[in-house]
Amino acid sequence: MLHWFYSLPQRVRWGLILLASLLNTFAYAPHDLVFIPFVTLPLLLLMLKDNSVKTAAISGFIYGIGWFGAGISWVHVSIDKFGGLPLVASLGLMALLVLYLALYPALCTALLVKFSPSPRHWWFTFPIFWLISEWLRSIMLTGFPWLSLGYSQFESPLAAFAPVIGEVGITFVLCIIAVLCKQLLQRQYTKGSVAGLTAIAIVTVILQFTSWYEYTGEKKTVALVQGNIKQEMRWTPENDAPTLLKYRDLTRLHYDADLVIWPEAAIPAFEPLATGELHNLDKAFAMNGTTLISGIVDYNFESGTIFNTLIVLGLKEQDDTQGHYRYPHANRYNKHHLLPIGEVVPFEDILRPLAPIFDLPMSSFNRGDVVQTNLRANGMNVVPAICYEIIFPRQIRQNINNQSDFILTVSNDAWFGRSAGPFQHLQIAQMRALEFARPVLRATNNGVTAVIDEKGQISSKLPQFVAGVLKSEIKLVQGQTPYLRFGDWPLWLFSLVGVGFLIHRRRAE
Repeated sequence: MLHWFYSLPQRVRWGLILLASLLNTFAYAPHDLVFIPFVTLPLLLLMLKDNSVKTAAISGFIYGIGWFGAGISWVHVSIDKFGGLPLVASLGLMALLVLYLALYPALCTALLVKFSPSPRHWWFTFPIFWLISEWLRSIMLTGFPWLSLGYSQFESPLAAFAPVIGEVGITFVLCIIAVLCKQLLQRQYTKGSVAGLTAIAIVTVILQFTSWYEYTGEKKTVALVQGNIKQEMRWTPENDAPTLLKYRDLTRLHYDADLVIWPEAAIPAFEPLATGELHNLDKAFAMNGTTLISGIVDYNFESGTIFNTLIVLGLKEQDDTQGHYRYPHANRYNKHHLLPIGEVVPFEDILRPLAPIFDLPMSSFNRGDVVQTNLRANGMNVVPAICYEIIFPRQIRQNINNQSDFILTVSNDAWFGRSAGPFQHLQIAQMRALEFARPVLRATNNGVTAVIDEKGQISSKLPQFVAGVLKSEIKLVQGQTPYLRFGDWPLWLFSLVGVGFLIHRRRAE
């Protein structure tokens, strides 16, 4: 059946895998062509027939170049527009990022052929090695697990696995399906492949009708403010007052909400220098019986530390009669996962003088603790995540408890213009809501600002590139999903057993 494919020259087959992996980007938002990985992953596995570790690594590397080259092309928007580099240099920097990310699928395919040469075992070894390589991608150099393949299945039936084994688990299942499809194409282990696909289909159907939460009966009204401040205006002193005035004006008609959210670094001043204005806001929100959560930069002049921060102003508890803000009160959140180059520059003494991209404003932040107390706002417990922290489910899980009412993620995606980046970012937030069965509020500077329910569905959203307020009612829920309770441990336990089996087999041989 596949003789024609294997009769092609190796370089032609590599060209096919590059073209196929370029299409992966259309599997994610805003396109959501969820079937694409069911084609590209089996094709990658078909490239590994000759059991050559070198060929396998090259095949995985080429797959990664297409996957990330198209999928995160939006990163170049920020490098080109705000990095201050010539086009050739910005393209070269983007190419280095793609080549680095491509190393991880290359590692997976190399490990697969090296330690599991028999395709009979690939149905469990391929997902294990993919899990290991993707885990490394999520922690190396602070981690960048963007475009994990599980996100591509948010609109597919496989999304039902999210509350049980998370997005990481969806990727795991996707890898198993890819092996079974590859075996069917090669007419190998046909009965076992059909049985495996049937079992996955049955479990998927069962999970479609399984609920992991219940409504508490409480509803809260939230107002998410989208200022639409141009990126080049955000850190110029002459725009500080107009920016703050714009947010106050947008908020003025929405004090009747239980909670108002301003996005990342919406207050354009160092917190210690803005305490007068912050006390005024604290009094205004408390007087109107509500609460504000806003992004701000906290620069402590005594310690020299600087944090990307969320603070709470106004009512802390529902029965409070006055605001509670005092600098530096503990009802705050300091960002833990810092964005390389944008918020922290490795080897900064060497890199900063080289180009403006390495010397951006606000690019020397300190890291907050990975586990922090939920924000307390008008009697609600809020799990915060700033910008790309929402792509780290382990961090979100570590901060959710039984009393947590919803997840809040604030961001500024003005860096990425009219690209797919903000839509991919929104889809990631939707996956977090589905995994943990909690509503997610997403407040951004210029879009996509949205309210996401506990099923991961968008209840309401604002269009991009407009200033406005998204006012919405959210239902509070309670309950623990299996993924909230156990995280990725079931997958790692399965992987440990699988690796043990491989070691036993190799010793027996």
